[in-house]
Amino acid sequence: MSVVAIGNFDGVHRGHQAVLQQARAGGLERLIVVTFWPHPVSVLRPDKAPKLLTDLQTRLELLRQAGADEVRVIHFNQAVSNMSPEEFVDTFLLPLEPNRVVVGTNFRFGHRAAGDVTVLRRLGEGQFEVEALELSAIGDETTCSTTIRESLRIGDVATAARHLGRPFQFRGLVVMGDQRGREMGFPTANLIVSNGSAVPADGVYAGWLTRVDIPGGAPMPAAISVGSNPTFDGTERRVESHVIGRDDLSLYGAEVTVDFVEHLRGQVRFEGVPALIEQMRDDVERARTILDWPGAVGNK
Repeated sequence: MSVVAIGNFDGVHRGHQAVLQQARAGGLERLIVVTFWPHPVSVLRPDKAPKLLTDLQTRLELLRQAGADEVRVIHFNQAVSNMSPEEFVDTFLLPLEPNRVVVGTNFRFGHRAAGDVTVLRRLGEGQFEVEALELSAIGDETTCSTTIRESLRIGDVATAARHLGRPFQFRGLVVMGDQRGREMGFPTANLIVSNGSAVPADGVYAGWLTRVDIPGGAPMPAAISVGSNPTFDGTERRVESHVIGRDDLSLYGAEVTVDFVEHLRGQVRFEGVPALIEQMRDDVERARTILDWPGAVGNK
């Protein structure tokens, strides 16, 4: 027998973690998490598709870290969206033989979202129990993916981190940039921002860069720029991380994660390179201080 937790789980934030903790209560059942990919809204209303907080690989890793014994991914397409609630339960839930199914109170399923918690309970009678959990909150702020996306949209990575239970993280492969950072004394690891991925608002942040393509990669302190380099009339949006105190790194082609800790400033178009370099020096020192990294003014 198993207990099944089902939902989108984009971000695997504190609210999602609470669902999984409740699902694990008792500790004797195997916890199977069922999630959807791509996001249903991207199929049903592509023009309204939300920016995703995590890619699928990261979501699976976070779900396992949060206690899932197994993760099943439903490939959401038009055929799945056309299923009646009964067909959905017969196809995706009953084969897992759950004795409990845990969802959020706002869970919807089936064609035109016809299924809700009441329908799920009716369909599960005699087969499984249904537990529906209220949305989590921090103070008067509801913890949900929408709240986190809005925080990122305005560059408020601190609020996003409170709801996530960890710093917001962006993941990708380091690509060759324009080499301007290296020429100015601030080499950067550059990640391309895809249209479907959430990132903080354009600006500069303190945070950490970690290689995840090698075992035991340690977080390295970084000053992080998000944007398109308006000083140089750039058009491609990137996440560019300067690892503080390091100009010897070769990261091209490496898979890395970037954790955003604190917003330093918005994106600015500078009149010339000297002014930009002066500001970058200040950004690096502020990031060094925030991250409490040796070498910051006042650090011993």
